[in-house]
Amino acid sequence: MGQQEKVSTSLAGAVAEDISASLAPVDAELARRYPGDPGTRQPVHTVYVPGDAFDAGTIRSWGDQALAALDEHAPDAATLARVLGLPGDLAEPVYTRVRAKLEREPVEDLRVDFEDGYHGRDEDADAARAARLVSEAYAGGTAAPYTGIRMKCMEAAVRDRGIRTTDIFLTGLMEHGGLPGGLVLTLPKVTYPEQVTAFVRLLEAFERTHGLDAGRIGFEIQIETSQAILAADGTATVARMIDAAEGRATGLHYGTFDYSACLGVSAAHQASDHPAADHAKAIMQVAAAGTGVRVSDGSTNVLPVGGTERVHEAWRLHYGLTRRALARAYYQGWDMHPGHLPTRYAAVFAFYREGVEAAAARLAAYVARTEGDIMDEPATAKALSGYLLRGLDCGALDDAEVAGLAGLTRAELDAFARPRRGDLTATAQ
Repeated sequence: MGQQEKVSTSLAGAVAEDISASLAPVDAELARRYPGDPGTRQPVHTVYVPGDAFDAGTIRSWGDQALAALDEHAPDAATLARVLGLPGDLAEPVYTRVRAKLEREPVEDLRVDFEDGYHGRDEDADAARAARLVSEAYAGGTAAPYTGIRMKCMEAAVRDRGIRTTDIFLTGLMEHGGLPGGLVLTLPKVTYPEQVTAFVRLLEAFERTHGLDAGRIGFEIQIETSQAILAADGTATVARMIDAAEGRATGLHYGTFDYSACLGVSAAHQASDHPAADHAKAIMQVAAAGTGVRVSDGSTNVLPVGGTERVHEAWRLHYGLTRRALARAYYQGWDMHPGHLPTRYAAVFAFYREGVEAAAARLAAYVARTEGDIMDEPATAKALSGYLLRGLDCGALDDAEVAGLAGLTRAELDAFARPRRGDLTATAQ
């Protein structure tokens, strides 16, 4: 063994102690504001159904209509692959998994809508009915993994109505067995952080009334106005909204058409790939990074209905927009029609299946410290693990398949994907 190198220092230990003491408030603030991803499943989409149309058979009906659309317009893997431009080796695996998904779990996230999509005459009764049906679905194992309502916003004209509907729905859930684990509320048309604070106060009051743990009820913030992105003083309003939610915000949902209209984009050009949409979502993404708040893309209003040629055209558009969003790390979007489900899942499954071997190999090489043509860092290992986990959650990939390719269990993937703050290098030891 060679001679051990002499190590010398010049600073007293008190210097490091003083620095640590001065940064203690910053450490606490980092932990509070940026706790990282919650580690829960993120649905690949949200389906909105008007509160007056929602019934016990809604989810199965959407799945059956989507399967019927496949039977009529893409009855086999080769046809769907030709329409969407899927590579030959992906055609059969994607098609088979899409059909299985539509039979088993056609909707991952359901929102009973009492805002723009609602045209009922008795909102009280419809909200109470929604609570009963949602409770029965969870009790019977037929609910979507995530379910909730979108109430009216906190603006003066509809504020009381939104508060009352929220109260009726949550009270109904409590009366029918309690709040389900997959409960999601969506607060639309938020313009000022104070509106978020007001909704927090509403949920606090409900929790106190029913003896629930503080913070039990979270909610999504829907971004539909230009002021939600950029405030009058030039600050990013959406970042202040996350802070105003006091840890309750679970998602930021982009509203394609309201936001586009707010900026004066003509109806023909209102789309999720418009430059105005890209700007808004980029601000949302940066504001939410590290906070545990997820970002969801919007939707397309081009419906796959009519003759086969028209359906195929709408499918290609929806598939392309979904793939575009996935590449930009928007892992969730809206689906407005049962006919969107085949291309939602085809896009998601193709995205994960076409990259699973490369991602697993890179991660396995990182763990084994083998040499390759890409030099990965801990942060990349985190991204690779997150990619594989999202593929597993939605059904694009199987546990055994990923374990065989990466040599890692789900628990090990979780450790790479969600390291403790300041401990990215720990999983590399």
